[in-house]
Amino acid sequence: MPKELKGALLIVGAIFILWLLLKLSSWRKRRRSKRHIRNLAKRALELTPDQFLAIRQGQMEQSRKHPELSMKGFAGVYILYNKTKNMYYVGQGKQLFSRVNSHFTGKGNGDVYADYKYGDVFTIKLLPLDGSGCATLNELERKTIKTYNAFASGYNKTRGNRG
Repeated sequence: MPKELKGALLIVGAIFILWLLLKLSSWRKRRRSKRHIRNLAKRALELTPDQFLAIRQGQMEQSRKHPELSMKGFAGVYILYNKTKNMYYVGQGKQLFSRVNSHFTGKGNGDVYADYKYGDVFTIKLLPLDGSGCATLNELERKTIKTYNAFASGYNKTRGNRG
């Protein structure tokens, strides 16, 4: 085999190995990110919509009596899981209680509300931005949508906000 061909094959082989190492590193990083989001969700309290709405109603009544105790919620993402259809919806909000409430009162995602209204079984998890390891709500939302495949096979119509 000519020396020029051997040299070219070595260069191509080295480039391929570098490309493979970069892909492996990227894959590991994505896998670590998904594992982190799933661990956050495991630690989050899981509620049914009825439990959530009862808590929300109690907050509203309490804040009417004592406005200084008003608990508007916190910034983070929420995971709505339709157990009946094995589908997820992930969203974000600066005031999570208000945002999640909208989905179960007909002012949020229409598909989620329709499935809830017609009897599908849902759970709700709230993940606060603080302590998530993400710098922004958009980042946390994008990672959570990806982790739960909520764009490709869930209710989400986008992969998350880019802003």
